[in-house]
Amino acid sequence: MEAFSASLLVVVLAEMGDKTQLLAMLLAARYQWTTVMLGILAATLANHLIAVVFGYFIGSSMDPALLQFAVSILFICFGIWTLRGDKLEEGEFSNKHTPFWTTAIAFFMAEMGDKTQITAITLAAQYQDMITVLLGTTAGMMLADGAAVIAGAVLKKKLPEKTLRYIAAAVFILIGLYGFAEMFHWFG
Repeated sequence: MEAFSASLLVVVLAEMGDKTQLLAMLLAARYQWTTVMLGILAATLANHLIAVVFGYFIGSSMDPALLQFAVSILFICFGIWTLRGDKLEEGEFSNKHTPFWTTAIAFFMAEMGDKTQITAITLAAQYQDMITVLLGTTAGMMLADGAAVIAGAVLKKKLPEKTLRYIAAAVFILIGLYGFAEMFHWFG
């Protein structure tokens, strides 16, 4: 039970104010909140499963610099893509990427090399209990990001679609730039 409690608590604390909370809020402002929560759940389970297996077998020796670089570039690209507007959704893209898959893929990528994934690796290495750590870290993500989804669902009713698109683009680009800043330790 200690592994579950520690995993839940550490991930809730690590997720507060994190980029994926902002992502959850923005996605919930655009899509149905239940779909966003299911996408977050799927992405978190997949991402944290990788993390706990890695942590269990290899320990905490992962160097996330290259991964952080790639994810930062992708977020800047997501931001630019978002600025282009709904033209991408009217064509083939919307047939391939439903709101569920958009959420799941965005969350999965956002969590790659993130502090919560590294936390899951560390906890799995420490407790040597993959299932309990996976359940705890996933529950922590769902609690922390659930609050952001509620906030996004409220925003959806109050802001026009174009404004939400610009906000989402700015957040994606800022997340990418922040990733570079963390990589190069620009903020101390």
